[in-house]
Formats: sequence, structure tokens, C-alpha cells
Amino acid sequence: MNNTTPNANRTRIAFFGRRNAGKSSLINALTGQSLAIVSDIPGTTTDPVSKAMEILPLGPCLITDTAGLDDEGELGRKRIEKSLAVLEITDIAVLAIPAGQEELDNDKLVRGECSKRGISLIVVRTKRDLAPNAFIDEGEIAISSETFEGLETFRDRLAKSLPQEKPVPLVADLIKKGDIVICVCPIDAAAPKGRLILPQQQVIRELIDNRAVAIVCQVSELKSVVERVGKANIRFVIIDSQAFKEVNEILDKDIELTSFSIVFARQKGDLKTLCEGAKAIKSLQDGDKVLIAEGCTHRRQCGDIGTEKIPRLLKKFTGKNLELSFASGGDFPVDEALPKLVIHCGGCMLTRRAVMSRLLRCVEANIPIVNYGVAIALMNGIITKDGSCMVKR
Repeated sequence: MNNTTPNANRTRIAFFGRRNAGKSSLINALTGQSLAIVSDIPGTTTDPVSKAMEILPLGPCLITDTAGLDDEGELGRKRIEKSLAVLEITDIAVLAIPAGQEELDNDKLVRGECSKRGISLIVVRTKRDLAPNAFIDEGEIAISSETFEGLETFRDRLAKSLPQEKPVPLVADLIKKGDIVICVCPIDAAAPKGRLILPQQQVIRELIDNRAVAIVCQVSELKSVVERVGKANIRFVIIDSQAFKEVNEILDKDIELTSFSIVFARQKGDLKTLCEGAKAIKSLQDGDKVLIAEGCTHRRQCGDIGTEKIPRLLKKFTGKNLELSFASGGDFPVDEALPKLVIHCGGCMLTRRAVMSRLLRCVEANIPIVNYGVAIALMNGIITKDGSCMVKR
């Protein structure tokens, strides 16, 4: 089985329910492995725990076990909040309720959030052997905690619940066979040693898969590459957004230009919303809060784009003393921070559902949100074309 699939491209299945509802036992039965700790002691699972694996016939999945929705005390409340936050990145939610027991308020909350977010929900009545005569609602699946009778029905339901959304391309719909695309990939301190960063890898792979010609170079070689290829033969140039200013000065205005971050914004989120959010940069005032958020938790290095380069650009562009805060991974504290603007990474390590969930939270709170590429383009005097990921210069 191939476990090299990026988590952002895996089907995310999360298990919710009260303490001792049988979530962990169900996960272990489904996967055929002891992935989750099973105990009669309530509250054994204290934080969301995820495991990437292949499950036939589902394919690459990320399985998440969460803490009990009936946890108690102040620490328990925080655990419940963490559990419910997993819904933001969930494709299929499994709600485990012991047979014969009433739903809790938080069980109903999971149902409501799944309906609101368009998340596939499967309700499993666990421990059926302990309440063999209990009524089971239509559509719910009963599973025995001893024999696991009903497990195959559960597997079938999971397979049928897979999201059927048509994948949004990065660049495939912008090219045809034989088109030449120049990919400008700066190699700096933040680049992983010996390889390209994930957005660059995925764009180049999609170009090759669609029989286009991908030419890869650094900024310093771009001018000579363009001269050798001939600008009339170039379909477009795609760059790391940090290099917008340098590349803009090198290229003629009639060569179309975009960035890895912008095409990811189109695939993972909603480019129109992000372009609208970028306008808020121009109206920032002294003391305004700006949240800079990333979907991954990579190690910060000298020259980091999120903590160093974007703050520097903001200061230079706005001339204001802003109150900056930073978040990474699953942390997205827009409710607590109440920023005037959110600047988000391209989302290469997040699923489309996770990015859209973050966009929705900002839209509902009337907080403008923009991603790195669109923000950097605007602050360099470049804006995206209406309805297109290409930029005007």
C-alpha cells in the first residue's frame, strides 16, 4: 500500500461521539490495526489523533479519533472544542452513539454542522449487542462491539459517502498539449534541501501529465531562458509569489504571469473572495490587527515568508504600525483575535474543504481574507485579472 499520498489529497474521515461510545474500537475494526487506544476508562482519547493509511475500497485516507463530546470540566470543554474543530477538515464524519441511548446536545451539534458544511455523515449505533432490542432509526448502522456484525455495511456506506466533487485543476484547464510554461522556482533558505516545495512539485507534475512543456529555472536565469525560447512561444510564466517584483521587471508586459500561490487559491479556495479581501490591505490603519495564518507547521527559518517577508511588505506598503499575530497548523483563531484582515498561505497542505471552511468563517464574521500570492501581488502593484488567475501588470 502506498502511504506517500500528501494528507491534503486524502479523504479525511473523523469519528465523533461521547466517551466510551466505542469510537476507538470501531476505528481499529475498520482499519484492521490497533490505531486507537481502547479502554473502559472514560476519556482515554484526550486529543484528536490522526493516522494516514490506505483503506480499500476508499483509497488514501486520514483517519481521526476525537475526544468524547461529553467530557467534563474546563479541560474537558477545551477538548470538546478541539474535537468539534476537526469538522473543518473532515470529508466524512462518523457519529458513534451507543444503541439504546439518547443523543447528546453535542451529538446534535455534529449533525447540524455536517448539514451546514455539506459533510457526509454516517451515524453508527455501537454496542448493539448490549441493547439488541433498541430502536434504530432508518439510515443508521448498528454494529456489535463483540462480533462487529454490521462492519461490512459500514464499509459500504463509507465508500458510497466519498465526496464526488470534480477536482479543481491547478493549471490543466489553462494549457493544451505542447504549450511551454516557465516555472520560476527560487531556491532559498525555506526550500527543502534537495527538492522543490510541494506547490511547485504539484504544478510541474500537472503540466507534465497534460503533455505541456515545463521549463524550470531560478529568477537569475529567467531572462536568458525567455530569450532562448522566444516570448511568442511562452504560454505563461508561473512564479513563487515572493519573486513578483523581480520577475515583473524582467518580463515584457504581454507575457502572461501568475504565481503558485494564486493557482492554489483557485484550486483550494475561492479566488474572487481572496481578491476582494486583498483590497482591505489599502485601508489598514495604525493598531489594526492582522492575522497571518499557515496551514502547515514547518520549521521557521531566516527569511520566512509568513513571519518576516510579508510583515516587511505590509509595513512598507501601508506605512502603518499594525498589530500582527501568527497561527499555523490547525490553529485558526479568527474568533478570538477579531482581526481586520487575515493573510493566509496558499493551502498546499490543506484540503479544499479545510480552506473553504476557513474562508466561510471569515466571510461570516465579515473579516476580509487574502492569501500570500494575491497579497504580495497587490503590494507590488500587480492585481489579478477579473475571473482569471493571471495578473495585470
